[in-house]
Amino acid sequence: MTTEPTSLEQATILARTQSAGRNWRDRFWQVVILSILIMAATVSLFPLYWLFVTAITPASSTVKLPPELIPSHPTLENITNLIALSGTGGLRVLGLDGLRMSRMLLWFLNTLLLALVSTGIHVLFDTMAGYAFAKRKFPGSNVLFWMILAALMIPGQVTLVPLYLMITQFKLVNTFAGVLLPGLADVIGIFLLKQYIQTMPGELEEAARMDGASEWKTFTSVIVPLAAPAMAVTAIFAFQRYWNAFLWPLVVLQNPDLFTLQVGLSYLYNSEFGTNYGLLMSGAALASIPMIIFFFAFQRYFMQGLRVGAVKG
Repeated sequence: MTTEPTSLEQATILARTQSAGRNWRDRFWQVVILSILIMAATVSLFPLYWLFVTAITPASSTVKLPPELIPSHPTLENITNLIALSGTGGLRVLGLDGLRMSRMLLWFLNTLLLALVSTGIHVLFDTMAGYAFAKRKFPGSNVLFWMILAALMIPGQVTLVPLYLMITQFKLVNTFAGVLLPGLADVIGIFLLKQYIQTMPGELEEAARMDGASEWKTFTSVIVPLAAPAMAVTAIFAFQRYWNAFLWPLVVLQNPDLFTLQVGLSYLYNSEFGTNYGLLMSGAALASIPMIIFFFAFQRYFMQGLRVGAVKG
């Protein structure tokens, strides 16, 4: 003898069936989205993969058709040849001309020093300017701020010749000072810091002044610690930009011992290697490794950079 299912049992079965259907559809779309993301990541990362593959591929196989996606005879010959052919030089920036080393290492140190010093000065001035525009109202402050933002519409190539003429008049051609001075502040950095500092409550500054803190003390003890996340994002973007800088150092620097890594590789390409793609890719790979490590070490700050300055003041 069989019994008919009750209404409660029917409702339970129906709910389970609907839930199973929803779960199946959700999983299906998850698989579709994940597949699309994997394909997009593969397409995006393939040039980087090809860069490193070409760097360890023998010169005779770099232009082979069809190309080898996985090198059959990987070698570090390109890298060793690159280091050997770059020659040796002295560390002129610190006055250590007698300290001879491979120019590849020399260019790496020059680039690192320029990037660190430029980033430090850049963050300091951007933070001070952002604080002034955010918290200090003075005659013409809004007009001046919009004039600074308008500078974003001026391409860097337009100011290249005037800047070079100024550097020439100050006798700073072929010096690191000539590379550093035009980059003491940046419009985007000022904007980001201004927008971030503007969200800070004014009561904190008032409390510091009531305690007898000076303007500089208020800035260093109150504003700087609270603005540290925005300063970190600004520093990361600045370091990345200065590490990859090419055009301005190429114009200012003339002595091979003072070249940055990007300029040095270009110099070798034009004077030594011609179209030896293995050597070119090995140089590009060596230049990209610090940036790849830098990105993964500070990945979360790169993501914060998408949100810093988004608060409407």
